[in-house]
This record gives sequence, structure tokens and C-alpha cells, in this order.
Amino acid sequence: QVQLVESGGGLVQAGGSLRLSCAASGSAFSFSDMGWFRQAPGKPREQVALIFSAGNTNYADSVKRRFTVSRDNARNTVYLQMNSLKPEDTAVYYCSYSSPYGNVYWGQGTQVTVSS
Repeated sequence: QVQLVESGGGLVQAGGSLRLSCAASGSAFSFSDMGWFRQAPGKPREQVALIFSAGNTNYADSVKRRFTVSRDNARNTVYLQMNSLKPEDTAVYYCSYSSPYGNVYWGQGTQVTVSS
């Protein structure tokens, strides 16, 4: 069982920045694909950014050139640097972990609120 602990959410003004972190337990982190998703009230969960075990990344169009996903395999941690935040980025952000064995785990979520 993999445990994911997210941190870094909070309240920020539009145009500001936040960095989310997600620390994972276990020994297969470097072989796993990691992702960030978000869910706003009344909306379905949506993919924000992915970073694969090989290091390549994928972003939702709405966050391209503003958000950057990265990973530190030595710390079993994935990050999401969010710049130029907009009120529409307000959501609960979730970290996901897709293991090489086909299992998917989710973090508990961290609230990001962007005020206008």
C-alpha cells in the first residue's frame, strides 16, 4: 500500500504562486508515473499535469506555460509549481501515483483558493 501526503495548498491572490508537494511511501516511486488532478465544486475531476517515470511531462491546455510538474526520485516526491494563478484554478488538488504493477493511489487532496 502506497501512502501519499500532499502539502502546499492555501489561499493566494490572482497572479500569485504556490508550490504543491506530494511525498510517497514505498520503493517503486522512481518506476511510477505521477500526476496532479484537481476538482472544483460541482465539476468533475480533471487532469492537470503528468510526469512519467522517464521524466517526460504532459499538461492540460489550461495550465500550460503557467504550471510546472517535477519529481525528485531521491525524495520520493513530486511537485507542482503553479505561477500566474487565476481564480478558475481554485480547486482541491490531488496527487496520483500509478505503480508499475498497475495500481493507482490517490492523495487526500489539498485546497488551493485563488482570490480575484
